[in-house]
Amino acid sequence: MTDDRIEDSAAPLVEHLAELRKRLIWSVLAFVAAMCVVFPFAGHVFNFLAHPICDALAANGQDCMLQLIKPQEGFFVAMNISLFGGLMLAFPVIGYQLWRFVAPGLYRSEKNALLPFLVGSPVMFFLGAVFAYYVVLPMAFGFFLSFQQIAPGVAETATDAASGETSSLPGIVFQGSAQEYLGVTMKFVLAFGLCFQLPVLLVLLGKAGIISSRGLAAFRKYAIVGILILAAVATPPDMMSQLILFCAIYPLYEVSVVLIRMIEKKREAKLRAEGLWDEDEDGDD
Repeated sequence: MTDDRIEDSAAPLVEHLAELRKRLIWSVLAFVAAMCVVFPFAGHVFNFLAHPICDALAANGQDCMLQLIKPQEGFFVAMNISLFGGLMLAFPVIGYQLWRFVAPGLYRSEKNALLPFLVGSPVMFFLGAVFAYYVVLPMAFGFFLSFQQIAPGVAETATDAASGETSSLPGIVFQGSAQEYLGVTMKFVLAFGLCFQLPVLLVLLGKAGIISSRGLAAFRKYAIVGILILAAVATPPDMMSQLILFCAIYPLYEVSVVLIRMIEKKREAKLRAEGLWDEDEDGDD
């Protein structure tokens, strides 16, 4: 290959890298700007996120008091909320920049196929986050707080029927760290939001012809094991949270199988109308 050919082949790569750099800069600027917008309202966001634990404590007749264990913990709580909220707020801009980067290399049909999934992805993440906040977190914190031993006053006395002696029972109550609580809550929200991307990913692969509804149906028993493992990794180490995540994700797997089957039938009808359908494929099904 001559030097001229090397330079000609390198030019498109340099242009792509320059375009990628431009899109990354806009994405980072949008993220930083969104963080600055969220930071002054970090306290309000935390108050909203604290509703599940406060409701669970109120059900036990306890005040909602979260502790700042370290002097700098309040600042880090605000920063974590800013990072999380900034990412959520800037996601439309980041998604748009991603689309502008990949769209020029796609055919019109590919653009029409990919665009609905770019819209569906944040919608499914939002549904997963809402499900975690309003369904999973109240149940999880109610379960966690059930292991308290609330004593009236300083200690609770109990009489030993055999000896007649009294013994004091210690009070075991939740006095949680604000940063620890925020970490657990964000982990739940992110885990369910990301896991709700499963149908988006599977349907996209099915539309591209990489996977089929028949293959997913045959893979079902392995999918069950995989989802159980994912639930064990993505949630805190308690059986209830893992079962809730499994019960939420596995139906989405079955929904994906149905959606891909509908896509396949639509594709088959189109090919039949154009006289391009291979009857051998129909016989294999």
